[in-house]
Order: sequence, then structure tokens, then C-alpha cells
Amino acid sequence: MIVPVILSGGSGTRLWPLSRKNRPKQFLALVGNTTLFQQTVERTQKLGDARSPIVVCSEDHRFTVAEQLQELGLGGSSILLEPAARNTAPAIALAAMQARQNDPEAILLVLPADHLIGDETSFVDAVKRATPLAAQDWLVTFGIRPEAPETGFGYIKRADAVSDSGFKVAKFVEKPNAEAAAQYVQSGDFDWNSGMFLFKASRYLEELEKHSPAIYTATARVFATAQPDLDFVRFDKASMIEVPDDSIDYAVMEKTDRAAVVPVSCRWSDIGSWSALWEAADKDADGNAMQGDVIALDTHNTLVRTYERHMVATIGLDDVVIVATPDATLVAARDKVQDVKKIVDQLSSAGRSEHQAHRQVYRPWGSYDSIDMGERFQVKRIVVKPGSVLSLQMHHHRAEHWIVVSGTAEVTCGEKVFLLTENQSTYIPLGVTHRLRNVGKVPLELIEVQSGSYLGEDDIVRFEDVYGRA
Repeated sequence: MIVPVILSGGSGTRLWPLSRKNRPKQFLALVGNTTLFQQTVERTQKLGDARSPIVVCSEDHRFTVAEQLQELGLGGSSILLEPAARNTAPAIALAAMQARQNDPEAILLVLPADHLIGDETSFVDAVKRATPLAAQDWLVTFGIRPEAPETGFGYIKRADAVSDSGFKVAKFVEKPNAEAAAQYVQSGDFDWNSGMFLFKASRYLEELEKHSPAIYTATARVFATAQPDLDFVRFDKASMIEVPDDSIDYAVMEKTDRAAVVPVSCRWSDIGSWSALWEAADKDADGNAMQGDVIALDTHNTLVRTYERHMVATIGLDDVVIVATPDATLVAARDKVQDVKKIVDQLSSAGRSEHQAHRQVYRPWGSYDSIDMGERFQVKRIVVKPGSVLSLQMHHHRAEHWIVVSGTAEVTCGEKVFLLTENQSTYIPLGVTHRLRNVGKVPLELIEVQSGSYLGEDDIVRFEDVYGRA
């Protein structure tokens, strides 16, 4: 059986301001009603004989991954937490070691979590055609038939056929200039490098040990530190930092003599920019891709996305990208959106937070939205999922007022435990231990007003937490 491995460690900086460090693009519903991560997982389940996936992600995203898997009804998945990002070669090695424990002959289907595939039938067919090659110890990659010269992707040159569906890889080519890309497409011998793979877990580890022994040995030491924690598997951070940082292409695929490529046309996109999302999106008669509250006059070939009841109006625009979130707005020429990363770098250098988190922040128990703030006060809208509970905690520098908008709250305040319902409120004094629980069957919504000398999220002392947070 095939074991899907979902690599979910990307940051998606080129889709700022929607994609941010705490909720990058793979966890967003960019096309359709489900997230790119969920679409990737659902795609693997259409193979018919696929097991529950192994997901490799950062610790910051562990609850998001668990929640989105739960929404799909996929129990039994393994969520491996990378304590430090070391690129794809070590991440896949950890997943291969995990899979090999349960099945020495496990075949891994390795997929980035943030890719879009428009023709899933063709993709599933390509995986099925590639499976016999993987069973014969080939390391298979999927080459996307190029639709046009593209300088944003790497390329794979095909050599002799090794089956009815696959070819031996002649060479991998880095992202080319426009002239070289045009030559590649015209020759008919090249495919785009998709970053998707199919191979036996044991075979990948053998090739990794052969061609990049330092990565293999260091990753094996990391895997030996594995510790189950709720739905997750944790590894020692100090050991992970010692692992060499390298991609699967450099560490294995460009060195092995057992690399094969199976070409496929499946309307694939890595959604690497707002321009790529415009290309993939449904458009109106004027070539516009609009989402949210938008009024567009004399506007063509433009992407506009707006969120949280933020209305955007455009007049006389062509080939523009506008993305409006509650705390940041991007306006860019569509052919310049690759430079969005430079904005993120400037925000980071300036010590600003807009590249890190949205105004609305997700937690395992629900979410909060910072509605307003000023000197010595902050107002939040808090939503707690049914049955969920926040940690038993205390603050050194702030007091809090809670006003229930809807639902039923069980409040612990010092030695007292009591219920609050709609239109009722309570006061949590500074330094008093407290906890909030949703005891109802509908989301609990409340307004929290904080006041004090310091209102940072790090002013919290947790005494008990069902999610294992310190």
C-alpha cells in the first residue's frame, strides 16, 4: 500500500499579506472551500489503496494540521514535528523511517502540501502508472508537461524509456533564463520539476545513506529521539539542528542512477505567487478574479481579494493584484508580484509583526481577533469551539473583563467556578488564576477587554493545559 507523505513546512512568503508565518498558504482556502493542505490529503485518498498520511510540519502548525485532518475525518495519521527546518531530504528521511517501522516495503508518495492540481484524475492515473517502477526500486519523480516556457521552475530532461510510462532521468536543470526555457519546451525532452515523488521508504534511505551519508546518519540520530505527544511525534531539537540542510534533489535525485520520471499533464501549479493564483482562478469576462466585497469598473486581468467585510473598489486598472486583509493591503503590478518577498523581508528587518501573524490568531481551542488596542488596553473577540477549554492560567500585568455575546461559558476565577450566558459578564483581576471553558454545543463568542501595564501574549503563566503547551 502507498503511504502518503505530506511536506507541510513551507512559509509561502510570496502570498503575503494573506499567507503569514503562523498560517502559511498551505493552510488557506485559496481555490475552493478547503485548504491546499486538505486538498492534497484528499487527493491521496482517491488512490484507493492509500493509508492515512504521514505529515511533516513545524511545531507552530501542529494544531492546525491536526484540526484540518480531523475535519477530513482522517484518524490514525502520523504528524511528525520538525523542531528545526532542515529542508526536504531530512524531512522525507524522517517520514521514511517512520513508515519503515510499520511496513519494510512501504511505498511513499511524497507531496508538498501547497500545490494545486486541477486534473486529479490524470494525477491519480500517473501515480498508478508509476507504482510498478517504485516497486522495482526506481526513485520516481513526476514531471509536469510544460505548457509554455517558464523561468520559475526547475526542469527534468528525459532519457531512455524504462517502462511504458516512465523514463530514466538524464539530468535535473535549475531554473533557466527565458531563452533556455524556450529551448527546453521546443525540444520536447524536458518537463517541469514538480517536487513530487514515489519510491520505497527503504530504497530512499539506502540511496540517502549512499550519496549523503552525513544527512542519513544525523537524521537517524534524530529519529532515535522520537517521543509520542498526543497526536504528534516530537524529536530532539539539538539533534535536529546538527542535520545538514539539503533538498532531496541535491542530496539524492541528482546523484542516484535510479532516478526515473513519469510525465503528467494535470493542470499543476505550485501557487508560488499571486500571479500564479490569478492564472489558476476562475475569471469573469474581463479576465478578473474577484473574491469578497469588490466593485470593479473598467478593470481587466486583475486579481482582487478582500476579507472581513472590507470593501474594495477599482477603476481603470489593468494587470494588477490587490489583496486587502484587516491589518495590511497589498497593491502590485501583476508582473511584479515575485518581489512580494522583499516586502516581507523589510517587515522582518523592521521588527514588525505583519509578516508573522494575522490580526485573527488561531489556537487549538478556537481563535481570537484583536479588534482594537491602545495605551494600556486591548479589545479581543474570542471564539471557543464547543467542548474546548483554555489553559488554567494567570497574568502578572493585566486584568480582563469578559462579556459573553453568544453561547455558554464555564468560568474559573480563583476558587469560584460559575456559568455565564449571553449578555452576562465577569471581571478577572490581575494575578488571579482563571480558566474559560465552552460547555455548550455551539461556539462560545465573547468580547475580552484587557487593561494593564503590559498586554503581550507572553504575559501568561500556565498551570494546566490539555494541549501540552508550556
